[in-house]
Amino acid sequence: MAETTTAPAYRIETQRLVIRCWQPADAPLLKAAIDASLDHLSPWMSWAVGEQEDVEARVQHLRQWRASFDRNEDYSYGIWNRAEDAVLGGTGLHTRRGPGTLEIGYWIHVDHINHGLATEAAAALTRVAFEVNRVHCVEIRNDPANVRSAAVPRKLGFVHEATLRRRLPSEDGDFRDVRIWSLLDSEYPNSPAAGAEIAAFDAAGRRIL
Repeated sequence: MAETTTAPAYRIETQRLVIRCWQPADAPLLKAAIDASLDHLSPWMSWAVGEQEDVEARVQHLRQWRASFDRNEDYSYGIWNRAEDAVLGGTGLHTRRGPGTLEIGYWIHVDHINHGLATEAAAALTRVAFEVNRVHCVEIRNDPANVRSAAVPRKLGFVHEATLRRRLPSEDGDFRDVRIWSLLDSEYPNSPAAGAEIAAFDAAGRRIL
């Protein structure tokens, strides 16, 4: 494993993707990606329901996400093609599960689903979580009805730990079940995620993984 470091990975490169910290200037491309994918995302992402923000509102959100990133409070990333001229989705290493645990979330542009991009991105963030952030556990959560989303942790060696009843807010004001997948640091070295080929860089562009 890499040396212990307190610097988060600001940029991660995989075979097909660039996964990097959002910048305010990304707002137009982020808006275009979300607007095109609303019908695809709305059944699974409560934030996507009625999500028609203008570019300026997107800029403000990206400023907040970047500030949280710089303060080591939460890590939101954009998923880009290698040329970085198109947003293919979004992902993150989220701190909401408490000390020692990071939760990976992800969504993919409707025009790029079914190509394994979510799995590629989640594998990269799993490596970063364990080898850069040095956490004890990584979680992925999804609606049991979201078959595509559930395939990602299963492919990467995560364990289906539990299904919580009626814990996710839904677009109609009700609640849905949520399935929890986890991978522990003791399990990670033998998981498919550990074999992901990536390069990770800190805020100064120095390679840290």
